[in-house]
Amino acid sequence: MSTIDAAAKPGTGTQSELEPLPVTEGGEFILLGIPDVNGSIRGKALRPAAFESALRHGTVMTDLLLGLDPTDTPISDYTEFGIRSGAGDLLVRPDPSTLHDLTWRPGWRVCLATPSWPDGSQCELASREVLRRVLAGLADLGYEAVAAVEYELRLWDAESKPLSSGLSYSLGELGGFDGFIRALTPALEALGVELSAVHTEAGPGLLELNLGARPAMRAADDAALTKMAVKDLAATLGLRASFLAKTATGEEGSSGHVHLSCWSDGANAFRASEGKGLPAVFNQAIAGVLEHLPGASLLLNPTINSYKRLVPGWFAPVNASWGVENRSCAVRAIVRTHHPELCRLECRRPGADANPYLAIAAVAASAADGVKRKLMPPAAVVGDAYSRAELPELPGTLESAIQAFQADSVLRQALDERFSDYYVTSRAWEVKAFRETVTDWERDRYMRTV
Repeated sequence: MSTIDAAAKPGTGTQSELEPLPVTEGGEFILLGIPDVNGSIRGKALRPAAFESALRHGTVMTDLLLGLDPTDTPISDYTEFGIRSGAGDLLVRPDPSTLHDLTWRPGWRVCLATPSWPDGSQCELASREVLRRVLAGLADLGYEAVAAVEYELRLWDAESKPLSSGLSYSLGELGGFDGFIRALTPALEALGVELSAVHTEAGPGLLELNLGARPAMRAADDAALTKMAVKDLAATLGLRASFLAKTATGEEGSSGHVHLSCWSDGANAFRASEGKGLPAVFNQAIAGVLEHLPGASLLLNPTINSYKRLVPGWFAPVNASWGVENRSCAVRAIVRTHHPELCRLECRRPGADANPYLAIAAVAASAADGVKRKLMPPAAVVGDAYSRAELPELPGTLESAIQAFQADSVLRQALDERFSDYYVTSRAWEVKAFRETVTDWERDRYMRTV
């Protein structure tokens, strides 16, 4: 429910971004990873000499990494790669600008990588490459995207007791997270991630992390590395962390809101002036996001569980709506007339379970289409957007989101048609897996009476 009052001008970065850490000075292993379709970082640990070789010549990883579901089951519906094609190799090259220390694993580092097909051609199915393509399209319009993700996550202790009772913005309840936050802060700093603020949320064990704004690719890297760090670090402290979108019935879910602004010539194109309304390009971007939000929901809410978070009154939007500083809307225009660099839109639809590369790509591609076509949004919603029955409903299930995405040819093309087909297959696999599963709810509800 909070804002992220931080921004970064395109082209700026931390020292670790500008001067990659030396590779061979000590260290045990470098974790070389590729963000998969679900947003998890998968790969292998290389000794320093092997990593140096990978920097020069590349290395290989199985293309099965493109075709695994969240339970690590191979998706057998893919035929050109993965389990049914023999799980051949991808050529993988480290991105040295993403090389960082892991404070909770002394001597270990992590580095993200770019995969290619065996013939050296770009792997258009890889999450980072999807975002790269979208950002290139926005650059063709003369803009660079600056983005940030804010995450809500849940934490439990070794006895599965949540670390807070669930009071939002409680300074007292932050004490329950003290040990974790003390360890997380230097961990994220070492990863080059700016943690600008934390606060409790209205759910037991629910904690919000506000990440600093960065050029969009860097923002997605920050978000993916934050998820990895949170879960791995929590485990070392005897805790359990989860980014599941909806953990318990009747409780607030976990969001992964995306903040976005467009910059040109070193200035924020969304900057607003007192009494003059929103700039045209800001309005156009909002209109584009609204138009494509039904189809984009497949990337913003990618699991069966995602849609259980989207309940009226829980600050999780259910309709295509926008408003100025209105948290009941799907798109919130954040206006800071005295700090123009902070003007931005916030897409409040994504859950914490969304792949950050694909979530930012979906929002940026939608905004770009609005700018390209000079769309104008409807009137801003004032008051409670949930009570506005005339507003278009957004998909309420993964199945309906698949249908909406299939019907949005503009969004599909912006992301790449082959990727879009690949992604739909992965989501349809989730639907099939759920349909074939008998749940405790079904047994408890029907066993005695039918």
